[in-house]
Amino acid sequence: MIASRHFALFATSVATTLLLIACQPATEDNEVMPIEEATQATNEPSETAPEDAHAGHDVAANDVTVNAEKMSDMLKDYTKSMTSMHNEMMVGMGYNDPDTAFAKGMLGHHRGAVDMAKIELKYGTDETMRKLAQDIIDSQQIEIDIMNKWLASHPDAPKPKPNTEAMQAAYAKGMNTMHSDMMLGIAEPEADMAFARGMLPHHIGAVNMAKVQLQYGTDEEMRKLAQDIIDAQQPEIALMQNWITAHKASQATVNDNAEAVTEDEKEIKENAKS
Repeated sequence: MIASRHFALFATSVATTLLLIACQPATEDNEVMPIEEATQATNEPSETAPEDAHAGHDVAANDVTVNAEKMSDMLKDYTKSMTSMHNEMMVGMGYNDPDTAFAKGMLGHHRGAVDMAKIELKYGTDETMRKLAQDIIDSQQIEIDIMNKWLASHPDAPKPKPNTEAMQAAYAKGMNTMHSDMMLGIAEPEADMAFARGMLPHHIGAVNMAKVQLQYGTDEEMRKLAQDIIDAQQPEIALMQNWITAHKASQATVNDNAEAVTEDEKEIKENAKS
């Protein structure tokens, strides 16, 4: 039930964000083009039977399809990455054993981070954000290898444990917040800001997941990995927060200067007429 409810929330957040994007005018730098992979949308009523357990999911998925053609190439890349990450994390969150749940969930989370970093290197131009992206690829690929190796010899528990339900609820709560904040972040039209605002909640989500592991997990290797993730990503969280604040302040100054120039031009024209 927890997994199904979270999937519906995630799909709805995707649909809502795409509706916001659809209302924004396209620019030459952010040309809108159709998604080739998207299934054709239909306005006909759904024929899904009421007893179908996936009925709510299908409605949200159709909303995404309707607005998919409004997406920019960058947003398409980010959305594809987030969907893949979400699917793998949901599998991990459904595991019975807290340690395997953490390893599988964080594996998908790390792969999502690497995908997002590659998207930044593809579209971004800011040197600070591009360096952060490359650092994320280098460091998290090492941890991906660690988790893959660990999971190969640590299958999930066949039955739920006493703390399984509490562990799953803790992960679900963190994932809801992370994904909704990430959807708002990647909707930014400017590439570097989209990366920073998308990766910031992603990192915060990783720290929260690591704390859940420290609360419920018992495997020493996975507990050490959780603490390493907290120690490594906290400074990067501060870096992104400071960059976002500085970047917004700089952009506001540019906008104010542009408005001042426009007012000066109007005054010059009025004086010329008189």
